[in-house]
Amino acid sequence: MNEDEHFQASFSDAGRYRMLVDSITDYAIYMLDLGGHVTSWNRGAQRFKGYEPSEIIGEHFSRFYTEEDRAGGLPARALKQAATEGRFEAEGWRVRKDGGRFWAHVVIDPITQPDGELIGYAKITRDLTERRAAEDTLRRSEEQFRLLVQGVTDYALYMLDPQGYVSNWNVGAQRIKGYRPEEIVGQHFSRFYTEDDRALDLPARALEIAAREGRFEKEGWRVRKDGSRFWAHVVIDPIRNDAGEVVGYAKITRDITERREAQLALETAREALFQSQKLDAIGQLTGGVAHDFNNLLMAVLGSLELVRKRVPPDPKITPLIENAIQGAERGAALTQRLLAFARKQELQPTSVELPALVRGIAGLLQRSLGPTVELEDRIADHLPPVRTDYNQLETALLNLAVNARDAMPDGGVITIDAWPQTVDEQAAGGLPPGDYVKLLVRDTGFGMDLDTLARASEPFFTTKGIGKGTGLGLSMVHGLAEQSGGRLMLHSRPGEGTTAELWLPVAIGKADAPIGEAQMPEWPVGSLIVMAVDDDDLVLMNTSALLEDMGHKVLRAASGAEALLLLRQHEHVDVVITDYAMPNMTGLELAEAVRGRRPQLPIILATGYAEVPVDTETNLPRLAKPFKQRDLRRALAEAMRPELVS
Repeated sequence: MNEDEHFQASFSDAGRYRMLVDSITDYAIYMLDLGGHVTSWNRGAQRFKGYEPSEIIGEHFSRFYTEEDRAGGLPARALKQAATEGRFEAEGWRVRKDGGRFWAHVVIDPITQPDGELIGYAKITRDLTERRAAEDTLRRSEEQFRLLVQGVTDYALYMLDPQGYVSNWNVGAQRIKGYRPEEIVGQHFSRFYTEDDRALDLPARALEIAAREGRFEKEGWRVRKDGSRFWAHVVIDPIRNDAGEVVGYAKITRDITERREAQLALETAREALFQSQKLDAIGQLTGGVAHDFNNLLMAVLGSLELVRKRVPPDPKITPLIENAIQGAERGAALTQRLLAFARKQELQPTSVELPALVRGIAGLLQRSLGPTVELEDRIADHLPPVRTDYNQLETALLNLAVNARDAMPDGGVITIDAWPQTVDEQAAGGLPPGDYVKLLVRDTGFGMDLDTLARASEPFFTTKGIGKGTGLGLSMVHGLAEQSGGRLMLHSRPGEGTTAELWLPVAIGKADAPIGEAQMPEWPVGSLIVMAVDDDDLVLMNTSALLEDMGHKVLRAASGAEALLLLRQHEHVDVVITDYAMPNMTGLELAEAVRGRRPQLPIILATGYAEVPVDTETNLPRLAKPFKQRDLRRALAEAMRPELVS
């Protein structure tokens, strides 16, 4: 190639490069001389800086800088750095022709001769305003998100790397778990689990489930820095990259201990309400059945008692009568237990000294327990007296001790203990606020599971096998406690024995001396005219027969209305014995009507169970069904006491 051809080719190459540079519109590409004046200008520079070539060529490039940058000497430093270091690159604000600003990425390269002489600079500028705005928006969003995460204190929000190591930590995590960020970042999250859960490899399984199924969610115990436990609701979500690979996990933990405790308390209250409603329903049925049985047994016992008196002693007949009487009496004892459960037994509440009562029956208890059972009395001497029925409490303690003995077929220890307890408004077990004595009977037997424990106080429920128990012992204790204003609470687990807690209200004043049968006063009475009132024909006939056998004249009435009619017809009635539970007119209503006409007439109220309303104030002598002739005689003597009939 000759010299002319070489020149033409070089010119052609230069022209093509110029065309290439001029066609670029996304970059400002231009040249500066050694002093920084513009010597060339492409269409990209014209597009986003706003100057025509004629307007800018020959002008100093510093006009593209902000006033602050010019004042700081940035344009000169940029050229110096390009000349000395071979390149200047930076981002910053630049100024358009119209004064508007844009964010620019700037590169300045030195232009040198083959011999290394510097002859100018090549400058490339790109408008990054939109990208920077997007980055600023993203940065603000990330900052707001960071502030949001750090501002959440009710949730522990943090991230794990793929192996489960903590990579960040929010304020909520610090509050809930107790670790500061510098203490926990870089540590494995398994330290939040209990030892038992770590032994089962639950942390690794949680991450595995999250990665496989896209989410892990569960509740369970977690451990704080101080070692205490809290009930947590945990969610773990996997974090994946564009290729779908797990690059970490997002973990959210909430402390729901209080909510769980509230739920458990609600469930306990619901269960207690259910048990109470169930026992009340059983009690209503049981009380009604026991009432009817009392009437039947009264007819049987009264009739047998009269037959025994009137039939001459006969070795073939007398034992049969005695056997029948004993059987009827055992039936009466069973109905008393049923009535105790139904809270409808006749109680004689007094102020009872527990230490004296327990020590008074200690001998009987030990004989009932046998030689393989040790009885420990831990009751302190100085306890406030309780308000309950003395004799019924003795029976209740005997029942609890026998139940404990039966739970220890190979022997063991029964402990009786008691101490004062004050119940506040938030009392467990539904007890009204007040002062109580908690009487405990604890055994070392085989205990009960939850299902057995839930039914233990139901009448006729027993685990002792057919013929070995009536299932009424605990029912009786339950009824006594409820009727005394207290509560029976049972605590038991299989293999850990059983504790029966008998809560009894503290009595006001000193303890009363127990009244035994031999201490009951009797006053002699002559032949009386007695009106017997009962809607049950069998009971009415039996009561009349017993009275007539005692030498009294009897007027019979099957209702309150019939009794009032008889009273108008017979002026000389000495005493009225009336049943309480009668249709149309109760015994109390009859008593009020009678006293309205004859205020001094003695009245005895016979009850099959404690059905008289508790808010009823009456000083009427009471006669509990089923009664024997001696009970009837005592009631008449009490009713005819001079101070009562004067």
